[in-house]
Amino acid sequence: MWYENLNEKELWKNFDAISQIPRESGNEEGIRNYILSWAKENHIASDTDSVGNVFLYSPATKGRENVPAICLQGHMDMVCVRTKESRHDFSKDPIEIVYDGKYVRAKDTSLGADNGIAVAMAMTIITDRSLEHGPIECLFTISEETGMNGAFALDPEKISARKLINIDSEEEGIIYTGCAGGIEVDCKKRAVRGPLFEKSRFFTLSISGLLGGHSGGEIHKGRLNAIKALARILHRAPEFMLIDIKGGTKRNVIPSEASASFAVRREEAETLRSVVVQAERELKEEYSLTDPDLLISLTEQRKGPTEAVKVKCSHDVIEALYLTPCGVQSMSAAVEGVVQTSNNLAIVGLDEKEFSLVNSTRSLIESSKLETAYTVAAAAEAFGFKIAITGNYPGWAPNPDSALEKELVSAYREYYGGKDPKVICIHAGLECGIINSRIEGMDSLSIGPNLWDVHSINEKLEAESAERTLGFLRHFLGEVR
Repeated sequence: MWYENLNEKELWKNFDAISQIPRESGNEEGIRNYILSWAKENHIASDTDSVGNVFLYSPATKGRENVPAICLQGHMDMVCVRTKESRHDFSKDPIEIVYDGKYVRAKDTSLGADNGIAVAMAMTIITDRSLEHGPIECLFTISEETGMNGAFALDPEKISARKLINIDSEEEGIIYTGCAGGIEVDCKKRAVRGPLFEKSRFFTLSISGLLGGHSGGEIHKGRLNAIKALARILHRAPEFMLIDIKGGTKRNVIPSEASASFAVRREEAETLRSVVVQAERELKEEYSLTDPDLLISLTEQRKGPTEAVKVKCSHDVIEALYLTPCGVQSMSAAVEGVVQTSNNLAIVGLDEKEFSLVNSTRSLIESSKLETAYTVAAAAEAFGFKIAITGNYPGWAPNPDSALEKELVSAYREYYGGKDPKVICIHAGLECGIINSRIEGMDSLSIGPNLWDVHSINEKLEAESAERTLGFLRHFLGEVR
């Protein structure tokens, strides 16, 4: 097995088993049934609620019955992305895991350590017969990546614990006490088609090779958004008629690829080529450090359709993309180094009837979140898009009186030889705030191992960090009184 040289065999066995089961958001039935079956085999009490969240219960070991219950929490679903060349089918194919001696990765796809490693850690802990602990409850939610649906609809009667450790963070040594809230701005515009230019030439402009990543966890790194790059180039282009446009995969993923097919007048072809060459030179210079593998290609097709989207409609779509606020909008004045507000221009597409745009807005401050969403909406509305603002979820405000924080910080110092953790907020959305609103009196914190480039084909998990994080959780559960 790929994990034969790693120390925590049970952890990696569980993670490997989880990775064999397709579990894209909205397709959690397989992983849910697996966990319930696994619990039965291991004589662990289990339950589900009406939306399909899974609950596991491990009673206190002898002499620890009076210790307050702790809930370990993560989500079962994952973001599924693959390389352009991959034929991986996320509805049926297992994730192919590769271990390079330091990092756990996947071959040609996202890994799903966000958040499969949390589920694997919790499973490992509640079957560890050597660990003396108080009552442990596990909560594994559905569809976190597509709107936190499981957290919003969770049955509070299934959880008795009032201390919760979310294992969905991506940096060891940090304890998160709060996070941004989010909202989605969906935009649609009818595609008005008509006859082509009298003499047309057909081109496809493609942006690829970008790092992309999590729109909460990596938005501050200044990486190029492929849709914005596409719009920047076409904004300068001579008149064109769109045939197709697509980019992005998920609302919480920074787009790493985008393309547009279109027609131009025959006499404008060389002008188009000059625009692309100049833009490529500029973008490669601007993003040489953040996206060194940026690739921009303009290819000509010999044939095209008999009609395409009219010039004005095509222009309006590109202008809306060009003017949409994207990336970090402001940094927090209250929490040094943390993004306050951002917007991710996540998806663009065209079907037979209409164009669609999807934006994901986040902020630590509710009013700033709404104002940014309204600004995004206004940019699209000005060019004839109809707007739907959906998926609004609250931020998670830090609890200055958190008993769990004091206990976790103390345990961290003990486990890591006197080293202090960072205790801060995070820009990425976590389920803690929603769970706290569903379960009165819940005290939540979030931790996790070192993970990079989640929601992308470059996702990697540091194996030793995952094993240390598991060890820290064992230590905390063994010490808590």
